[in-house]
Amino acid sequence: MWFRQTFRKPLSWIQSPSPSVAGSRQITMKHVLPHVLFLSGIAVGYLMLNNFTIKFKKYLNSFPLKVPISESPVEQKLDGSVASDLTRQVRLLCWVLTAPQFLESRTKHVHATWGKRCNKVLYMSSEESDFPTVKLDVAEGRNQLYWKTIRAFQYVYEHHLDDADWFLKADDDTFVVPENLRYLLSQLDTEDPLYLGRRFRPFVAQGYMSGGAGYVLSKEALRRFVKGHADGNCTHFSDIEDMALGTCLETMEVTAMDTRDERRRHTFHAFPPNEYLPRQQPRPLPKHLLYEYYNPVEGPGCCSDLTISFHYLRPEEMYMLEYLTYHLRPYGYKYRLHPEVAFHLLSIHFCNIL
Repeated sequence: MWFRQTFRKPLSWIQSPSPSVAGSRQITMKHVLPHVLFLSGIAVGYLMLNNFTIKFKKYLNSFPLKVPISESPVEQKLDGSVASDLTRQVRLLCWVLTAPQFLESRTKHVHATWGKRCNKVLYMSSEESDFPTVKLDVAEGRNQLYWKTIRAFQYVYEHHLDDADWFLKADDDTFVVPENLRYLLSQLDTEDPLYLGRRFRPFVAQGYMSGGAGYVLSKEALRRFVKGHADGNCTHFSDIEDMALGTCLETMEVTAMDTRDERRRHTFHAFPPNEYLPRQQPRPLPKHLLYEYYNPVEGPGCCSDLTISFHYLRPEEMYMLEYLTYHLRPYGYKYRLHPEVAFHLLSIHFCNIL
């Protein structure tokens, strides 16, 4: 009964608030309304942006990812406009010193990697084979290396003098980058008596080039070397191939060249990369640096960006260097050494030497 009596009373106290209360509510709404509108705008904007992002992602995903390697400016410059032109302009004959027992374990890996990039490649051995190898009239053994070298250069002179402009000798455990070698040689004249490689001393006044790093003779240097042995001015006075050849070339007035780049970093290397690249604390010179003609440098400054050769490499290391040299590229990397700029700097470098 009391319940009915209570709720039968008029509700005017709820429906008609007092003037003071109504006024305070109006003031509150004036302050709250802008905040409500602002937050509503943010919510609507977020929903619109999220919707646009989803649609844009769907649009992008509708296209397959393409990496235009064959159209890359870097690839065009390396393989088209520079390297291919130099292959035609600087004809390089490479002959590789090998032996029958190394054809399978070493020589075939040279042929599968850098050998195919020479204009002409010959494999010199004491036996003929279907590999193919050129049979030289010599016995095998370390004490026969200089005889083998003499006979090989005589063979090249007699059969291939006009097939190339420059003549590289390398071992069957040497890795060579022919493109970088051609670039170096493109600054020089093959009709000058020149001799290039990793320069060693003592024994020869002007220095001699390491046999393992590979060395290069110009056409005139090859003529003089063969003539020196034909005339008796050069003799087989030592089993040490590279030193004996260097002595002959000095006798025949062939110039031993400085093959370091414009920053004085070596391009020919008589040992693997790991012997040169790690930074070292000050120490007595290790064995592999004792014969250096120039002040030896260890660490990253040892080796040119346009390195030509490394020596004492196992077959798997040759394939690794092949991959690193010709295939691995950091995306978006701009080469530090522009070919045209390097051409100019190297020209100045050789002018200063000559």
